[in-house]
Amino acid sequence: MGLPGAALVSRVMSGLLFGVLPVDPLTFGATPIVLAAVALVACCLPARRATRVDPVVALRME
Repeated sequence: MGLPGAALVSRVMSGLLFGVLPVDPLTFGATPIVLAAVALVACCLPARRATRVDPVVALRME
C-alpha cells in the first residue's frame, strides 16, 4: 500500500525532484530494504539485551 502511494505522491511532487526520476527504481527498491534493516536492528538490540537478564531476578524485582 505504501509503494503505490509513494509513486502517486512522487508524480505530484515531480517538480520538486532534481536529478531523480519521479519513479526511480533504485530508490523504490533501496528504501524498503534500508527501513527493514533499521527496524531489524532496532528490535534485535533490546531483545538481545533482554536475553541476558536472569528471569528469576527480573521477576523478583517486580
